[in-house]
Amino acid sequence: MSTLVPGRKWAAPGTAIATTDLAARDAPSALEAAVVICCYDEERWDSLLRTIASVRSQAHAPAEIVVAVDHNPSLATRLGRFVPGLRIVENTGARGASGTRNAGARHATTPVLVFLDDDVCVGERWLDRLLAPLQDPGVVGAGGRIDPNWLGPPPAWWPPEFNWVVGATYAGQPTTTAPVRNVWTGNMAVRRQAFEAVGGFRSDFGKVGRISRPEDTDLCLRISQASLDGSRQWVFVPGASVSHEISIERAHLRYFLWRCYLEGRGKVELARLNGRADSLSDESTYVRRVLVRALRSYVAEAVRRRRTTPLRRAAAVVAGLVASGAGAATAMAAMVRSPTPMGPTPP
Repeated sequence: MSTLVPGRKWAAPGTAIATTDLAARDAPSALEAAVVICCYDEERWDSLLRTIASVRSQAHAPAEIVVAVDHNPSLATRLGRFVPGLRIVENTGARGASGTRNAGARHATTPVLVFLDDDVCVGERWLDRLLAPLQDPGVVGAGGRIDPNWLGPPPAWWPPEFNWVVGATYAGQPTTTAPVRNVWTGNMAVRRQAFEAVGGFRSDFGKVGRISRPEDTDLCLRISQASLDGSRQWVFVPGASVSHEISIERAHLRYFLWRCYLEGRGKVELARLNGRADSLSDESTYVRRVLVRALRSYVAEAVRRRRTTPLRRAAAVVAGLVASGAGAATAMAAMVRSPTPMGPTPP
C-alpha cells in the first residue's frame, strides 16, 4: 500500500449518486444551516472580514454565522466591536482547529453545520449547492471545491496534483457531483446529529500551529462507520466552490516537502486511530491513478516540447512521494516506541 496520503475526495470511475441532479439545482435549500468559521490570528483580520462578507452575500443566507476564536480574547473582542450580527465563541479548551471548530459547533442550533476557514471567499449560490445533496436522507455530509487563490505567482514547478498541500482541490478529483470517502473542513457541511454522535473532531488530532493532521478525514470515517440513522454517504460538489487565499510563503519547496511529510505521518496515525487498514485505500488509488499518470504526462510533455518545466513538476511529484513516505515511516517508528501519537517538530 502507498504511504502518500493527500487524497480525501477520490470517487471510483463510473460511480453515480442520486444527488447529482439535486446538487446541480440552484433552488434554495429547505435545510437550515449554521456557518462556523474558525479563526485564531489577528494578522488574518482582513481575510476574515472578506470571508464573513462573502457568506452574508449569499442569496440563501445561513440561519446563523458562528465565529469560533482560538485562545485570542483580543480578536474576539475586536469582532464583537466591529462586526455586528455574529455569534462569537471563544475556544478555551484544547488549542487548535479541532477544538475551535467543536466550540463553534456546540453553540450552533441548526440541523446542519457548515465549516469554513477564515481565508476563503464563497462562490455564487455556494450554500444552496453545498446543501443540496443533504436533501437525500442517505447523505450525511458534503464538501465543495476549493480553488487556490495565490497571492503571488505560483511556482512553475508546482504540480496541480499536489494542490492539497495548500488545502485546495487537486487535479484528479471529481469534476461532477460524486460520492467520496471524505471531504475537507475548509468547505464542509455535515448533519449536526451525526457530528455530535461521534463527539465531533478529535481535539487531540488536528492542526495546531504549523503541525497538521487529517482531522477532517478522521471525522468523515468515524461518522460513516457509526451510521446511526442510515446516513453514511459523503458527497463532493464541485459547484459549491470557495476561493482559498494562498500566501506566497507557501510557494516554496521547503513548505511543500514539510506538508507532504506531515500528511504521510498523519495518515498512518489516522489508520491506527480507526483500527482499519482500508482507511488509506483512497491514498493508494490516488498514487496509482493520479500521480503515475501525471508523471508519465510530464515526462512526455518535456520530451515533446523540449521544456524543463514539466520535468521540474515530475521531480516535485517524486519528491512529494518521498517526503510523505518519510513521514509515514516516522509515524510507524513512533508507534513501535510509544502507544501515543507524537507530533513532529516544525522546521
